Amino acid sequence: MLKEVTKNMGNWGEQIKVPADYMRGGTSKGVFFLQDDLPSDPAIRDKVLLRILGSPDPYGQQIDGMGGATSSTSKVVILNKSERPGCDVDYLFGQVAIGQPLIDWSGNCGNLTSAVGPFAIHKGLVEAPKNGMATVNIWQENIGKKIIAHVPIKNEKVQELGDFELDGVTFPAAEIKLEFLDPGADGGVFPTGNPTDIMHVPGIGEVEATLINAGNPAVFVAASSLGLIGTELQEDINSNPDLLERFESIRSYSAVIMGLEKSLKGAKKRQHTPKIAFFGETTSYTTSAGKDVKGENIDILARILSMGKLHHAMTGTGAVAIAAAASIPGTIVSRILGDVRSELRFGHPSGTLIVGAEASKEDTGWTVKKVVMSRNARRLMEGSVLLPN
Repeated sequence: MLKEVTKNMGNWGEQIKVPADYMRGGTSKGVFFLQDDLPSDPAIRDKVLLRILGSPDPYGQQIDGMGGATSSTSKVVILNKSERPGCDVDYLFGQVAIGQPLIDWSGNCGNLTSAVGPFAIHKGLVEAPKNGMATVNIWQENIGKKIIAHVPIKNEKVQELGDFELDGVTFPAAEIKLEFLDPGADGGVFPTGNPTDIMHVPGIGEVEATLINAGNPAVFVAASSLGLIGTELQEDINSNPDLLERFESIRSYSAVIMGLEKSLKGAKKRQHTPKIAFFGETTSYTTSAGKDVKGENIDILARILSMGKLHHAMTGTGAVAIAAAASIPGTIVSRILGDVRSELRFGHPSGTLIVGAEASKEDTGWTVKKVVMSRNARRLMEGSVLLPN
């Protein structure tokens, strides 16, 4: 029914029910679908998803949809049972633009990855043990990598409630451990082959950066190179349009250098990846929630931008790339740390996060075996979303 009727969207017919769950994963929220419940034609599917989330919205609020008007809350996830050996489900992630008719399918969402395992179990795609831990083998379609989620089970159901606290999320929930296997790109974690590069960015000049592809493509710069400290919060960055434009210029130019796009014009349309982040030496600061973070309790300061704005906490794939960069000498991250680290705690606008990575140098360059971190997730609503037709 959906596949046929949505071809005539906009004719003021009745609303259509589309099965979906609304879930929080880490510090993000998104609408989760089974692939069979959406149109098979990608163009029609994207049109449906945009309307469900309320995009494009020139007011920037997504009032008439499920989107939350931020990069962290304007997301969709599509799952289906996998036919790949060693994988249980295929997971496709879409970053939905708020003011444009665009869904960026170029990368993963590490935060929502924590909700993929629970959703798969809820929908019967993965059989869970009666009690203990369910291992969900996830194929991440956007980046072509495998992720393992360890989901706690009680009485054959996902244990959603618990005492694991995640900075950037108000309430605790059950801990879900994630293993991002071989998160680097097939050509290695460094697209240029270098742990750092000096780029000549048009309109800005020389910029030293680490261009890394682990989890998602990312651009890492020192906070000091932009006149920043690393303790900045959202208002400090997002209220400065000139600074945001500098970040976007560096990010877009890096996308071309990394071989992700052929031109700056194409890079500017590719909003989801690469992400750009900046780092500073440890010092004490106050989070956006008023919590004091002591400099001696963290290893480095980290801030990341998402969809042109400073993220309120830290993207999951950003954490993957940070862990990878920390474990390899010569990167912006390991240089600020003063040495390589297989595990580190970094400070972000909402608090702190611990990540770890296993890296090794091969004949072809540096590779990362896996990155591990913990998140939590919870169903917020289940049933159907209504699609105007």
